[in-house]
Amino acid sequence: MNHEIFDFFNTDLQFIHGVGPVLASKFNNVLGGRRVLDFLLHIPSYVRPRKILDSVMSAQNGDVVTISVQVKSHKKGSFFRGHRRPTQIVCADKFAAPITIQFFNVNYLDYWTEKLPIGQWRIISGKLEYSSKNGAVINHPDFIELPENAHKIPTKQAIYPSGDGLTQKNFASVRDQIFKQIHERITAQNTSENMLEFCDALEHVHYPESNDTLNPNGTYIAKLAYCELFAHQSAIAINKRNRQESKITRPLRAKKYDLIDKFYEILPFDLTSAQQRTIDEIFADLKRNVPMMRLVQGDVGSGKTMVAMAAAVKMAETGAQSVLLAPTDTLAQQHFAKLKPMCDKLGLVCDILTGRDKGVSRREKLISLKSGRTKIVIGTHALFSDDVEYKDLGLVIIDEQHRFGVLQRTAMNNKGNNPDMLALSATPIPRTLSMTVYGDMDISVINEKPAGRIPIKTSKLPVMRTNALIERIAPQIKNGAKVFWVCPLVEESEISDMTAAQSRFEELKKYFPGTGLCHGQMDKKERDKVMEEFADTNSKMRVLVSTTVIEVGIDVPSATIMVIENAERFGLAALHQLRGRVGRGSLQSYCILLYGNNVSPDGIKRLDVLCETDDGFVIAEQDLMMRGVGELLGTKQSGWIQYHFVNYREHRDLFKLAQTAASNDCDNDWAKDLRKIFDCSTVAGA
Repeated sequence: MNHEIFDFFNTDLQFIHGVGPVLASKFNNVLGGRRVLDFLLHIPSYVRPRKILDSVMSAQNGDVVTISVQVKSHKKGSFFRGHRRPTQIVCADKFAAPITIQFFNVNYLDYWTEKLPIGQWRIISGKLEYSSKNGAVINHPDFIELPENAHKIPTKQAIYPSGDGLTQKNFASVRDQIFKQIHERITAQNTSENMLEFCDALEHVHYPESNDTLNPNGTYIAKLAYCELFAHQSAIAINKRNRQESKITRPLRAKKYDLIDKFYEILPFDLTSAQQRTIDEIFADLKRNVPMMRLVQGDVGSGKTMVAMAAAVKMAETGAQSVLLAPTDTLAQQHFAKLKPMCDKLGLVCDILTGRDKGVSRREKLISLKSGRTKIVIGTHALFSDDVEYKDLGLVIIDEQHRFGVLQRTAMNNKGNNPDMLALSATPIPRTLSMTVYGDMDISVINEKPAGRIPIKTSKLPVMRTNALIERIAPQIKNGAKVFWVCPLVEESEISDMTAAQSRFEELKKYFPGTGLCHGQMDKKERDKVMEEFADTNSKMRVLVSTTVIEVGIDVPSATIMVIENAERFGLAALHQLRGRVGRGSLQSYCILLYGNNVSPDGIKRLDVLCETDDGFVIAEQDLMMRGVGELLGTKQSGWIQYHFVNYREHRDLFKLAQTAASNDCDNDWAKDLRKIFDCSTVAGA
C-alpha cells in the first residue's frame, strides 16, 4: 500500500525540518502550492558544475570554481559620493596567487570578517571574474566552508527555478530532508513496485548527474512524463466512459418536423464533402442516447458555421432548442446576421442575447426562450446568466472552443438536461495537443475549403519598405479595397522596437483619411463600433489599424489586404488566424508580412512557412515543432493542461502509448495513484 507515502506527499512544507511557515509561504509563491508533492514536481532547470582548483591561475573568466584560500586582509565597504564601494576580503590561494572576495551589502562587514577571519583558510566556491583593477574576483560566493567541511560544497549543483527570498541552499536543504524521509517511509512499509520506480525517477532528476539527466528524452524525465500522461489520459478515459454510460439521464428525441431537407434546399452553395461528412457524424451522434461531445476543427473559412447550423436545424426538428455561444459581441452579431435570414425561411425563431440587451427587450427574449418559442439563440456569456431559462435545451454549440474554460462549459451544460455539446475551433490544433485537452471528445476535421475560394497570396517584406508598400496599396484602396493593418503594440515602448498601433494610425491617416483604430485598451462599445463601421460596405473607413483583437470575431468580405507588422514576433498559428480575416469574398486577397531589422533566422523560417502553405494543420504542426506549446497557445490558455514533465515537442510518441495504456488500465491501483499525484480532478471537465 502507498497510503503513508501519500500522506507524506500532502504534508505542508512548513513541517519539513528547517522550513517553518515563513519559508513555506515563499515556496508557495514559486511552486504554486506548499506541499511536499508541489516541491517534488518542481524540478531543477540545469546542473552547474563546480571546478575544484588549487590555483586561480588555471581558471578562465566566468568559470564556477571551488578553491582553498587564506584570508589576508579586510577592506570595509562604504558609500562615497553616491557610489557604493563593496566590502573586500583579500585572499591568496595555495600558490600565493591573489583573489578578492567582494560583498556589496556593505552593512554586514562584521558578519564577513567573522566568517572569514584574517590568517584562516577557507574553502570558497563561486563564479570567478577578472578585472583590470582587482584581478581575480568572486562576488558573493555561493559557498564558504571550513576546510574540514569541504564535502558540503557540491561538485555538481542542481539549480532550481526560484523566486524572491529563496536561495539554492534553501532548495537543496529541503530536497535533502524530503528524500531522507521518503527513504525512511519506503523502508518501513510495503511500497508498491510502481511507487518505488516513481520515487527513484524523482530522486534522479532532483540529484541530476549532468544536464543530460534533465533532458526531455533522458531516461528519468521520460519515465515521469509517461506517468504524467498516463494519469491524465486515464482520467480522460474515465470521463469518456462515464459520459457513454449516462444513457438514462435524458430521453431519445423523436422527430416532429421536416426541416433538414428544406435547410439543404435554401443553401446558396453546395456543401463540401468534408462538411457533409462532419454533418453525418454529428447526426449519428444525435441519434444515440448518449450526449454528444464533439469537436469540429476547421481552418478559417472552411464552413464550420454551416455545419453547426445543420446540427441546430436537426435539433429543431425534435422541437428542442439550440444555443450558439460566441466569445465576443461582434462575432455573435455576425453569426446572427448570417443565420437569422436562413431561420426565417425555415420558419424557426432565431434570436440574439448579449450583455447589450437590457430592460424590456431582454425580458421579452427571456420569455420567448423559457416558453420554447425561440428555437435557436446566439449570444455570449449572457446565455448562461442565472436569469436565463430554457424550455428544452438540446444542443450547445461553442464557437472558438478554446476561449471558454471548464466552468463556463459546465454552466451552459446545467441549463439543460445533459444537452448535446458541439465545439467549434478555427485554431488548428496538432493531434498531440488534441489528445491532451479534447481526449474525451470525438473529433471531426473539415479539411476542405468551399469551391471557388481564391487562395490568399502571402509575401514577406522588410519593414524599411513600408513607404513603398503604402504607395502600392493606395490605388487599390482608392478603388474600394479595405485593409487590415495589424501592429503588435498599442503604444510606443522604450524597451521594444515593435511598431505601435497608435503611431501607425497617425501615420496612415496622412495618406488615407478614412483610417480607423482598434485595440484592446479601448472601451468595448467603442471598439465594437469601430469594427462595425469598418465592416459596413457603405462606410468610408478603408483602413483599420489594429492590434490582434481582430484575430477572431470580425467578418469583412470586402477586406482584401492584410498587413502584419513585426510579423516575426507572432507565432505561426496567430499569423494564420490574422491572415484568415481576408480572403472571405470573391476577390483576390493579399497578406503582407513586414519583418523588423533584427529578425532571427527562426523568425524568417516561420514567415517562409506561412508564405508556402495555407493549410492550418500543417502550419500548427510547424509552430509546435519550432516554438513549443507555451508560445503556441499561451501558458494561460483556458482548459489547457500545464504539465510538469511532459514536453509536447519531444514526447509525441509517449502520448499515443499513454492513451492506449489508459484505455485498458484506467481503473488499476497505479492509475488511481497517479491521478492523485498529478491532480486530474479538472481534466477534460471532470
